Amino acid sequence: MATVRTRITLCLLKPPKFSHPNTFKAFFRPTSVSNSLSISLKNHSRFNTLHLKPYLSPFVRKCRPPKSAAGGAVRSLFTGIVEEMGQIQHVGPSHDGGFEMRIAAKTVLGGVQLGDSIAINGTCLTVTGFDPAASHFTVGLSPETLRKTNLGDLFSGSLVNLERALQPTSRMGGHFVQGHVDGTGEIVSMEPEGDSLWVKVRAPPELLRLVVPKGFITVDGTSLTVVSVYEEEKCFDFMLVAYTQQKVVIPLKQVGDKVNLEVDILGKYIEKLLRSGIGSAAAVSSS
Repeated sequence: MATVRTRITLCLLKPPKFSHPNTFKAFFRPTSVSNSLSISLKNHSRFNTLHLKPYLSPFVRKCRPPKSAAGGAVRSLFTGIVEEMGQIQHVGPSHDGGFEMRIAAKTVLGGVQLGDSIAINGTCLTVTGFDPAASHFTVGLSPETLRKTNLGDLFSGSLVNLERALQPTSRMGGHFVQGHVDGTGEIVSMEPEGDSLWVKVRAPPELLRLVVPKGFITVDGTSLTVVSVYEEEKCFDFMLVAYTQQKVVIPLKQVGDKVNLEVDILGKYIEKLLRSGIGSAAAVSSS
């Protein structure tokens, strides 16, 4: 099939917002001061004018994908029990024009294959390359991942929590974690008590309403038990024991830093059922 190259110029009225200062440069290379973009599209049969809109929508439209990645089939599950802390070796543009992250690790490379899922700070990402001899692996980062998580704030040398996807024979030490980050929170206080550490996090209202005392929450990929919820402050807190502090990245953060949050999936389903009226209908039918 002959290859047709089509040159298209797009004008962005308002650049997208990314947390990482170099992210915009990685995805967009303006050809003029008006932020015009030149994009060469190969295989015209695939990228025809009728299909350009969905392919380019994450970059040029305000309409974005769903707020979490839970819209599709669940391909991987995690427990929130961090296996090891890895160190970022490289984060930036990839050779194919995307954005990638290379991480030094050991434990999670055991049995790894291309296409496997590894949670990085609680974000389920696909392994696109690995080198067991050099002890590192690579994952790709989509624009939506950079918008929804704190991964765009990381840099070479940053430590991250790592966990491989759950296997049928694995122990369920934490709770069901999808790796679909719902949003980010901000650390507002870190207070020691004995050898434990209290951490208070401010969360967006749409997430805080799904957080309950003694319930589960995933913070940077770590399965934790919520101690208290402070509605007026829009915060919740949890405690890290001495052992956990040595195994995860949260104690290394500072007040004001962002953390990835994934609320308990059960809360999401219950809220949706109640909003749709199924819960009230079931109550009426049973009475």
